Amino acid sequence: MAIDGPAPAEDQGGRGAAPRSRFWRDALRRRLLALADLAAASVASVVVASSSADAFWALALLPAWIVIAKLIGLYDRDHAAIRHLTFDELPALIAWAGAGVALLALVLPQTPAGEVAPPSALEAFLVAAVGALLLRAVARWTWRRTTPPEVTAVVGDGDLAEMIRRKLQLFPDMHLSLVDGAERPFGELIEETDRVIFASDRMEPGEVGDLVEVCRERQVKLSVISPLRGRAGPVRLSRVADLPVLEYETWDPSRSTAMIKRGFDLVVSSFGLLLTAPLFPLIALAIRLDSRGPILFSQVRAGLDGRPFGMHKFRTMVADAEDRLGDVVQFDDLREPMFKLSSDPRVTRVGRVLRRLSLDELPQLWNVLRGEMSIVGPRPEQVELVERYRPEHRFRLSVKPGITGPMQVFGRGDLTFHERLAVELDYIENVSLARDLRILAETVPVALKGSGAY
Repeated sequence: MAIDGPAPAEDQGGRGAAPRSRFWRDALRRRLLALADLAAASVASVVVASSSADAFWALALLPAWIVIAKLIGLYDRDHAAIRHLTFDELPALIAWAGAGVALLALVLPQTPAGEVAPPSALEAFLVAAVGALLLRAVARWTWRRTTPPEVTAVVGDGDLAEMIRRKLQLFPDMHLSLVDGAERPFGELIEETDRVIFASDRMEPGEVGDLVEVCRERQVKLSVISPLRGRAGPVRLSRVADLPVLEYETWDPSRSTAMIKRGFDLVVSSFGLLLTAPLFPLIALAIRLDSRGPILFSQVRAGLDGRPFGMHKFRTMVADAEDRLGDVVQFDDLREPMFKLSSDPRVTRVGRVLRRLSLDELPQLWNVLRGEMSIVGPRPEQVELVERYRPEHRFRLSVKPGITGPMQVFGRGDLTFHERLAVELDYIENVSLARDLRILAETVPVALKGSGAY
């Protein structure tokens, strides 16, 4: 790829002229996030106050909350990342809330407000952390609705470029608008874009360096997609002085990680069954009134190491759906060992609603309690399809299947087979409780949105 160098100084209004500002969206987002933090901190400050006079002194420290957030990096993450999810900030928000409450506990005793009681401090911490998480999500939602998306050009060709274009379609929350850069000079293209994404299977360090120079000169954001992916994908980036080092995890998860994951499954499935139990008779009644047949549907699926088990769901299809499977799909004709029909004629009216909200999968909490499934993991697949797996596909059977998982939060039924394998491989090679919690939290908005639920 030939990269045009920076334009001459006279074409830019002279070297001393200010470059064209393309980062106004980021400035607006930072202000919205700061307002969200101020609102959460204000409520937390009032919580620790026992009177209006005390509240005055607590609220006088609000600027310090913003300074703490800035020091932690809560206003710079979005600008530096191509995708910015509020849930990713949860650890930083917990640290921010703890630091803010600690500041109140240290400073308020030096004012007429007096000391902060421990119960009030705990309440203020919870209000600050949860409030900031929710209000920041609202701030980003507002930002996406009130600003045009960043005009983005993908530079490069091959599978990697096509994969990132596909991701832009799957994740509209990235707030990027893709322009066609084919057959156009790079110098002309960059003048019209806010962000350049470089994706090439053959990447030269000098080529990336030229891109950095041009994009810095033109005030255009630059994202570089690593050609290392799949089983060659880096886990984390560290540094030794000025040398970037890719650190790989070449070991299996520890026994303690497996024990923690199983304990998490037991706790969540037990509480999940207790909390959702009142919904069961209502769902059963809706299914019975809508169509004839059993309330529950059981099917043999492939579990850990491919071992078959009976998976349970609320019935979402007509009673003879299994007998009519051959009318809608022939396994022998499938190009890949998967199928997901966006308009399956066997799905009932109530079934469509249950699938859209993922309520049909609630009985699988019993499978988790029995140890046949996990709360988070790869999608459980039919044994007939697993028998058609090639050896390189069977890695997904190395962990228990899950009620939810990377497939459900990264595209659901809209994913191709290879996209599903890619996100599941990344999950399996980086199993952790933190990742399970993140996927579980992201499942809720995805289920409510209902996209890709077939």
